[in-house]
Amino acid sequence: MAKRDYYEVLGVTRDASAEEIKKAYRKKAIEYHPDKNPGNQEAEELFKEAAEAYDVLSDAQKRQRYDQFGHAGVGGASSSGGGFGGGMSMDDIFSQFGDIFGGHFGFGGFSGFGGGSRGGRRVNRGSDLRVKVKLNLKEVAKGVEKKIKVKKQITCKHCHGSGAEDDKSVKTCDTCHGSGVVTRVTNTFLGQMQTQSVCPTCEGDGKIITKKCTVCEGEGIVRDDDIITINIPAGVGEGMQLSMSGKGNAARHGGVNGDLLILIEEEPHPELIRDENDLLYNLLLSVPQAALGGTVEVPTIEGKAKVKIDPGTQPGKVLRLRNKGLPSVNSYGTGDLLVNVSVYIPETLSDSEKEIMTGWENSPNFQPNKTMKEKIFSKFRHMFD
Repeated sequence: MAKRDYYEVLGVTRDASAEEIKKAYRKKAIEYHPDKNPGNQEAEELFKEAAEAYDVLSDAQKRQRYDQFGHAGVGGASSSGGGFGGGMSMDDIFSQFGDIFGGHFGFGGFSGFGGGSRGGRRVNRGSDLRVKVKLNLKEVAKGVEKKIKVKKQITCKHCHGSGAEDDKSVKTCDTCHGSGVVTRVTNTFLGQMQTQSVCPTCEGDGKIITKKCTVCEGEGIVRDDDIITINIPAGVGEGMQLSMSGKGNAARHGGVNGDLLILIEEEPHPELIRDENDLLYNLLLSVPQAALGGTVEVPTIEGKAKVKIDPGTQPGKVLRLRNKGLPSVNSYGTGDLLVNVSVYIPETLSDSEKEIMTGWENSPNFQPNKTMKEKIFSKFRHMFD
C-alpha cells in the first residue's frame, strides 16, 4: 500500500511550524499509544506511522527534501534505519522521541497533555495545483529553470484577498467575537463537558463581510493566468513529483495558498537509454572494426566522446565511461555511460567478398578457440541464473 502524505498523517498543513508539528505528533501518539490500545494492531501501525512522519517533518533538512521530492527524497521513511513501519521497534521510537513527553512512556504519564483544544480562528487553505513538465536528457543532467503559464485562483487585487469592498465593510462576528469557534458546556453524569465547534455564523472566519467586493464577489480570489518560475534540480526522473509550497491556488479570504505539484515527464533520447543514473548506448561495429580495433565516437549528453576499440573486441563487451551518466538527485554521485558492443554481420556479399571470406574460413585465426567458447558459454549460462 502506498505511503500516506506525512502532513496528512499528522493532520497539519504544509506551512505548519515546528511547534505545530510537535503538538500534532504528541496528540497522535497519545491517541494511538499501545498502553491506551492494548492488543490493537491497527493502532500500533498508526502510532508507528505518526512517528515516521514526525521523524521527517521535525528535521529541517529531511522536511525540505520531502517537500521537494516526496517520499523518494527521504528514502521512503526515516533515515535512521529503514523506516518505523518496518525496521524500527516501539522501543526505538520511545528512545528517539521520548523527550517529547518528558520521558513518560506509560499512558498514565500522558495525562498532562490530554484534553487540550486546538481552537482558534479557522484558516482557509487553497487547493493544490498539478502540472506536468517535460524535460530532455540534457535538462535532467544539468537541472533547469522553467517558466510555465498556468490558469489558477489568485488573490483578488481589488480587495487584497479580504473579500470586502473596503475596510468599513468588515466587522467582527458577534457570535464568536472573532475567535471563529463557539464553546458549549454540557452537563453529563461525569460532570460538565466543554466542546468547541466552528462558528455557524461566520463559518470560522471570525468576521462578517457586510459589503462584498464587486470583483471577486466576496471570495477574495479570482481565476487568472499566472507565470511561475520552477527550478528543477539535476537528476530528476520520469514520474518524480516535486513540490513548491504556496504556489498553488490562492485561498478564500486571505488564507494559506495551496502547493504546486510538478510531475516530471522525461523525453526519450534518440540514442541513449537511461537506467537509473547510468546511460546505455549500443555501439554497432563492422567486422573489420572489431577485428582490427581503432577509435570510434559515441554520443554523450554533452556531445561526442572518442572511445578506443581494442583489436579482437568481441560482441557483448561493455565499455564503461566513468561519470558520463546522470547525477543523483540526492547528490550521491554521478552514473556512468555503458557502451555495449555489437558487431554487424553482412547479410549479402558480392562474389569478390565471398571469395575473400572463403579464404578466411579455414584460417586458424578465424576459428573460435576453446577459451572463447568457454567465455561465450559462461555469458549464455548467466542469462538464465
